[in-house]
Amino acid sequence: MLQQLKKNKTEVYALGRHISLSTDKARRVIDQIRGRSYEETLMILELMPYTACYPIFKLVYSAAANASYNLGSDKANLVISKAEVNEGTTAKKLKPRARGRSYVIKRSTCHITIVVKDVSLDEYEYEDLYSFENPKSKKTTMVYDNVYSSGLVWDKK
Repeated sequence: MLQQLKKNKTEVYALGRHISLSTDKARRVIDQIRGRSYEETLMILELMPYTACYPIFKLVYSAAANASYNLGSDKANLVISKAEVNEGTTAKKLKPRARGRSYVIKRSTCHITIVVKDVSLDEYEYEDLYSFENPKSKKTTMVYDNVYSSGLVWDKK
């Protein structure tokens, strides 16, 4: 019997876009939590003294909620498999200066992606390609006893 390797879904992500935070300040925190378990990550984020911890804490919490809802996994089995910070848009404002000049104030944003993996689930499993017990394309035939779709019964005389 032929079998093929089927990949199960074990990763769930949470994406925060346009967070008003510098990418360097966010990466300083993200580098500390990458590869750690869910409970350890929450403890680290609560105890770190940086302001970047709060939006990252919310994203980690959201990713764990997505994993428990979509995969039905326990939060004790979750691990931060991937965490990345990308640059977002930069808002530019002009501040008036002396002699009619202006000074540019740049307000940077970032996009943060947190990917959570459930280590208790199997990532791959074998699936039968051709099984006779559960065919993928099942032909069904409907048997009508002189009854058609209009509901009329035709009698032969």
